[in-house]
Amino acid sequence: MANEGVNQGRRRFLTATTAVVGGVGAITAAIPFIKSWQPSARAKNAGAPVLADIGKVEAGQRLTVAWRGQPVWIINRSPALLATLPQLKDRLKDPDSSVDQQPKFAQNELRSYKDKPQWLVVIGICTHLGCSPDFVPEIKPEPFDPEWKGGFFCPCHKSRYDIAGRVFQGVPAPANLVVPPYKFVDDKHILVGEGAA
Repeated sequence: MANEGVNQGRRRFLTATTAVVGGVGAITAAIPFIKSWQPSARAKNAGAPVLADIGKVEAGQRLTVAWRGQPVWIINRSPALLATLPQLKDRLKDPDSSVDQQPKFAQNELRSYKDKPQWLVVIGICTHLGCSPDFVPEIKPEPFDPEWKGGFFCPCHKSRYDIAGRVFQGVPAPANLVVPPYKFVDDKHILVGEGAA
């Protein structure tokens, strides 16, 4: 007889209301947690493509831009530097850039677009332990290589790369410098981080 005064309709209403309020509270609490999984605006900007103005980069010069927190080198190679590339094949680990670490258009001796051979775009980090190699574009004997034809020398562990970023044999670096995806917007601008992969 204790149940005679219980209003079943009111009980169902209170149970349903409590469930709805609890569900709304759980969703409200979960929203900030789920949003924390999304990258921040700073992280999105760090990975966004970077537009580089190459209009004033003369032959033999290098422009550095940051993409994904890494230095990207854009180098205008002179005809003399380009002429040295075939001479080095027997000294390189991967002379034809056949290892799949660069876009398809850069799997060649030049490691660049064939219609714009003077432009080299590489990530400026040694593939050995992540040091930043020195840019040594002069074609002259160097203490680290008496037959130097221009390129990159890593002072940390003595790895060497030619002016196409191809790694020499007998050095600690295991692979060529990485070519990121990029494309030419026009004759004076390169978009790093977007293009053929």
